[in-house]
Order: sequence, then C-alpha cells, then structure tokens
Amino acid sequence: MLKIYHNNMCSKSRQTLQLLRESGQEVEVVEYLKHAPTEEELKEVLQKLQLRPEQLLRKGEKLYKEQFAGKQFSDAEWIRIMSENPVLIERPIVVKGDKAVIGRPPENVQALL
Repeated sequence: MLKIYHNNMCSKSRQTLQLLRESGQEVEVVEYLKHAPTEEELKEVLQKLQLRPEQLLRKGEKLYKEQFAGKQFSDAEWIRIMSENPVLIERPIVVKGDKAVIGRPPENVQALL
C-alpha cells in the first residue's frame, strides 16, 4: 500500500495523488495539515527519504521566514518543530514500505510504482 502525506490546496500534491490513483494501487491519504505526523512518524519518513530534517523544510513559508530562518536547531528540534507546525513540511511525501519520495515533481513517485 502507498501512503501520501497530502495537501489538497497544493497542485503538485493533487497531481501526485492522481498519478497514484491511476496506478491502480491502494492509497492511504493523510491530510497532514489536519492530522500532523508525530515526531516518531517524521523520523521514520526522514529515514525512508534518506534526508535530514532541515532538508524537508518549506523554507519559502511565511512561518519559516518569520520564526525560523537563520536559526540553528538540532535534528530532534527540527522534527519537533515540523510536528508542531506541519505547514513547514515539504509536500507531497509518498511512502511505500521502507522507501519514500517527495512528489516534486509528481513523476518522482514512479520510482515507487
């Protein structure tokens, strides 16, 4: 089964979800702005993405620019910050088993299909 951390307001996220649905595979949709991932879930996703927490941040977000830009935090602190402020998490993220990709561009998910 595929899992997508999805934001319906984002065109790339909608395009990625469409690709997943067209693949015929079962898809679990997690609206992560409504149901923020826990710190543990974020750790698992980051491990599957093979990224450090800071690499998953949406640095163009107003919240990031106003509160976090230019500041140094540990990986654990960034994970906590993203869990508390899911708008800062890059989207969409698609997970399948022990692998994950960011759907930017949406075609990146082909690696999981």
